[in-house]
Amino acid sequence: MSVIEPLKFQLNADVHWISRSDFTPMLKTNPNLTKIWSYEKKTGLLGLFKMVAQLRKEEFDYIYDAHQNIRSFIVRTLMGFPYLNPKVKFSVRRKHRIRRFFFFQLNRRKAIPMPFKAVVSFQKPLKTWGLDFSKEYYTDWHFPEEVIQRGKSLLNRILEEHKVITLVPSAAWELKRWPVNYWKDLVCLLPDYRFIIIAGPTDHFTKEIEAVAPERVYNLAGKTNLQESFYVISQSQIVVSADTGFLHAADLFKVHAIALMGPTAFGYPTGHTVKVMEVEGLPCRPCSKAGNTVCKLPDEYRACLLDIKPEMVIKAMREAFKLDTENSKL
Repeated sequence: MSVIEPLKFQLNADVHWISRSDFTPMLKTNPNLTKIWSYEKKTGLLGLFKMVAQLRKEEFDYIYDAHQNIRSFIVRTLMGFPYLNPKVKFSVRRKHRIRRFFFFQLNRRKAIPMPFKAVVSFQKPLKTWGLDFSKEYYTDWHFPEEVIQRGKSLLNRILEEHKVITLVPSAAWELKRWPVNYWKDLVCLLPDYRFIIIAGPTDHFTKEIEAVAPERVYNLAGKTNLQESFYVISQSQIVVSADTGFLHAADLFKVHAIALMGPTAFGYPTGHTVKVMEVEGLPCRPCSKAGNTVCKLPDEYRACLLDIKPEMVIKAMREAFKLDTENSKL
């Protein structure tokens, strides 16, 4: 989403976006998108072909494949990439799969420059079109009124009247998750703060975090949809999260956040409002693209996350965001 404003304002263009239907709620928050093309995965190739037929009628001047998967390859090929439609400028974000193989499987750490910042990788291909990404664009995020009202009812003036930290303790893969005990310690060490938990309906472990201070922890696990969760993130004072979509939403919304970077390689945030915490010098790190492996250390000791202690996170928040820890139990 960081490329929308440069495309719109520097090229003076209407910007269309093709997305799977389950991701379109996030895109709808950006008022600078002219049109969102929502693809229903269940329609399969036939649905994709029908969408391409409609897209061809738009007569686009530029086409950017930022995903480079099978579906996007089909779309850009049928749209004339690279020689069948000389009037259109094409650009593709390469995933460098061979480099990834050398990086992860053969431990050739120079194959991919680190830290790898995904936002930069999305912007780089568009520089061939003369776009300048040095300017920061402010986006007036537009959430539907029903989402705003639902968010306000859940938060119940918490964000306005108290010092609050938003926690994102879940992640798609277990390897990326900070230990539950660390989240509990973080709550206990900051008795003057209230906490909001963003998680999914199956993340039952969040009840353990809530139980250490039920009067101060507001567990929204399973109580918000994707768009409502993003609204909560956009209104947060500080977010603490591992490499998740909500971390990158905080980065996009320019919300103060602590990024607990463990085993993954490609989730580094870019903005100045996010403080990255990581354990440097581990030869095994990063070990995977998404955290969908097992730890290779003895006894599967996840040093990349376990060695980031709650006390260290509090110290980082105090230094980076002027966190008030006068009555903390440090």
